[in-house]
Amino acid sequence: MLPASLSAILSAFDLATPLALLLLPLPLLALRLLPAEAEGSSGALRVPASLVPEAAGGAGIAARGRRQILLTWALWTALVVALAGPRLVLPGIALPASGREIMLAMDLSGSMERRDFALDGETVSRLQAVKRVGADFIRRRSGDRIGLVIFADQSFVAASLTFDTASVAHALEEATIGLVGRSTGIGDGLGLALRRLDPRDAGAEAGQPAPAGAKVVILLSDGANNAGQTTPRDVAALAREIGVKVYTIALGPRDLANADGEQDVVDTETLRDMAETSGGKAFRVKTTEDLIAVADAIDALEGGRAKAPPLPLRRDLWPWPAALALACAGLLLATRRQR
Repeated sequence: MLPASLSAILSAFDLATPLALLLLPLPLLALRLLPAEAEGSSGALRVPASLVPEAAGGAGIAARGRRQILLTWALWTALVVALAGPRLVLPGIALPASGREIMLAMDLSGSMERRDFALDGETVSRLQAVKRVGADFIRRRSGDRIGLVIFADQSFVAASLTFDTASVAHALEEATIGLVGRSTGIGDGLGLALRRLDPRDAGAEAGQPAPAGAKVVILLSDGANNAGQTTPRDVAALAREIGVKVYTIALGPRDLANADGEQDVVDTETLRDMAETSGGKAFRVKTTEDLIAVADAIDALEGGRAKAPPLPLRRDLWPWPAALALACAGLLLATRRQR
């Protein structure tokens, strides 16, 4: 019985190209099939072994010849084994997967600079609060394809749809007000997000289209649409046609219904209509605690993640026999120079 550790290693051992091992007897086949060297063709003088005195190193020459043969075979064997591609195939970790594609569309207008939210006991800007909560939400969505669109005067894809949630979270954390203007183009922002989720384009990047109902836009804004070429309600109707749900988040302590003369407040009614038109849900956020609760709610609504089949992890071992072949070549060259 083999030890358990050795048995586990042997069961994980694999060859990438096992047919390469058929090259091992090639030198013997060559010796048998190739014509022998003609007598005297080398120009060397053959001397009987009995005439070579031991003091002259006859035994040493014979031993050196045997070493050269052994080194040559070791060199060839190591090269063939390296070509065969030895490796260990280890079980991978099953990752959560849901098949969902989520585009975050974030308002990056000038009003996001207002300092009326709190983090860790300190007053911070709306953007800082959104970055903290949003980056945490993105990192939790392992197994989904996530993307990020930022909008103001113009709309811009800050991160294309990807399984690399860490890179999307980093893109959100690096977002800066003024990058795409300071107005609020809600319709254009949603339109660009929908374009990245269009069923005709989604399969091109992922390899196959996502299941129906698995495409979501989470749109956050703290203002009213006052820029861009499209109206938010029309774009929301388009989202319904192509099967994309839109969750809207109205951010800010005040809205148009209770503005009390305050400028640049959020248009809660339009955002609610957009969500209802698309089959999604509207959320109202006035504090950081509200924002955290909304992130948790959307995470629960778009749950259903299961463990995907684990992908095997392969660890290549061919550098070891390749290094042995290199060492044998060096020793073989050294023994030849000793002649």
